[in-house]
Amino acid sequence: MSLKLSVLDLVPVRTGQTSADAVAASVALAQTADRLGFERYWFAEHHNMPAVASTAPPVLIAAVAARTERIRVGSGGVMLPNHAPFTVAEQFATLEAFAPGRIDLGLGRAPGSDPVITHLLRSSGPTSDVDRFEENIRDIRALAGDGAQLTLRTADGLRDYEVKATPAPAGIPQVWLLGSSDYSAHLAAKLGLPYVFAHHFSGEGTERALDIYRREFVASDDLDAPRTFLTVNAVVAETAAEAQARALPAQLNFSRLRTGKPLRAIDSVEDAVLEQQDAATRHAIDGMLEKWIVDAAEPARARVAALAAEFGVDEVMVSPSAGSRAGEPAGRTLGREDTLRLLAPLTA
Repeated sequence: MSLKLSVLDLVPVRTGQTSADAVAASVALAQTADRLGFERYWFAEHHNMPAVASTAPPVLIAAVAARTERIRVGSGGVMLPNHAPFTVAEQFATLEAFAPGRIDLGLGRAPGSDPVITHLLRSSGPTSDVDRFEENIRDIRALAGDGAQLTLRTADGLRDYEVKATPAPAGIPQVWLLGSSDYSAHLAAKLGLPYVFAHHFSGEGTERALDIYRREFVASDDLDAPRTFLTVNAVVAETAAEAQARALPAQLNFSRLRTGKPLRAIDSVEDAVLEQQDAATRHAIDGMLEKWIVDAAEPARARVAALAAEFGVDEVMVSPSAGSRAGEPAGRTLGREDTLRLLAPLTA
């Protein structure tokens, strides 16, 4: 089975690595994906997490677009409540002008942060109201495309005012709606937008959400038929044992998040193996093992293909979650590069 494969990157930060090192490693990983024929490379938006450096997707998109040749680059996603819609439209119009035909704008409704950071964002700059999510998506599509017309009341009466995101690109970014709930599926269908279900986030509700989206889809100027793919966490290595070892640092970090333990930079493989796991941690990791793809190359590729067939998609976006061993270069993530290299034959 031939598939399109894409990458979701949170720009993980491990112990002994600076955020600058992590960004350099992600640029190198994006270049690997570009050479291997992956379809797109997206950056998530998360804030105030010591193990995650993907706080500003537009900046990372620009850096990667400048250092790659053909791969589409985008956000997975911009968390819209954190930003003013006009600012998002301008940023992505600029990116589209810089890398024509290669920019994706994935939009999400969650804040991507804790309540304290959400309050800080709202008190320190322009944001948007989560209850106006649908309206804000419409505004961004208009502003980044043909523009919008405002009617203003002046001393001389009503006046029409034209508004358009600049610099004006030759085309417009491809807008995607992201989600992990029925709400996002209903909205993507209503707006006629391509839709991505965050299967990697929980692995629950995927079939229902995709069914809602396909059944309710209304054609739009952008899209005449449903278009969707899903995401999955993956760690692939030369052997299953090595994949399992490489997966453990990220799984421990996810378990800390889910069990309310203090977060920190991602451990090395060697330190992760030595960590004592309590029952809550073990339970959280066991749940991940059911949903993640952690295996040697051939069975991992078979599972990715089976996942695509199960949900009727022709593209899968992998979040490469392999940890690093002590002594590996700070500016590279060799385990994540191996994951992409070993999955790449699926695209042939």
